[in-house]
Amino acid sequence: MSKKISVVIPTYNEERYIGRCLKSLVNQTLHREEFEIVVVDGGSEDRTVELAEGYADAVIHQKSEGVGGARNDGVDRARGEIIATTDADIILPEEWLARICADFDSNRRVVAVYGPIIPIEDIFKYQFLIGLFNKVAYLSARMRVFYATLGSNTAFLRRTFMQIGGYTDLPAGDDYEIALRLKREGRIYYDPELYVDFSMRRMQQFGILRTLYIWAINAVSVKRDGTAKVNYTRQIYYR
Repeated sequence: MSKKISVVIPTYNEERYIGRCLKSLVNQTLHREEFEIVVVDGGSEDRTVELAEGYADAVIHQKSEGVGGARNDGVDRARGEIIATTDADIILPEEWLARICADFDSNRRVVAVYGPIIPIEDIFKYQFLIGLFNKVAYLSARMRVFYATLGSNTAFLRRTFMQIGGYTDLPAGDDYEIALRLKREGRIYYDPELYVDFSMRRMQQFGILRTLYIWAINAVSVKRDGTAKVNYTRQIYYR
């Protein structure tokens, strides 16, 4: 039986966070029968899989390399007309899925939607810098020069995602690169109200300015020649 929307979540040793993420998903305003949750695990050695099985419709073992590969594996298993992607440490507002569906329903030319990220941690420097990032993302989308389609808060039409071949095997920046191919197939819509609560733990680990710098370098590089200059994802995810 097909679903309206499938949520794909890659995981690796996320037992501290996956529970609250999945709880926020099962408490969506969109009726539970209209969506499914697909968790793709990259070989966790903690209780991630056990916890995910308590909420998800499917928990599968990752076969492809990298975070993009995990999402591709999830899409292969998914049955939804729309694919929404997020991360295990994200908390989703209760209207997140309903808003995604409404965004697609509002314009038949839309092939992807995405929105801002809001720090979970109530710390001024995080609120300020991520707020600045969101403003740049919004202006870039309005000018149609760049789309910050972060894997933590983006959704695609499944048929278009499959048509363009899904995520590439770039070691970083694959969530930016996919927008370059998607925009050839239709409209990419930035919804400023489609926010998610975003954990700053990786930025705390690697430094927020360094992380934003890496994002910027990879974004420019991916747009220019389709490559990633800095690979930081292997340090925090899957092998």
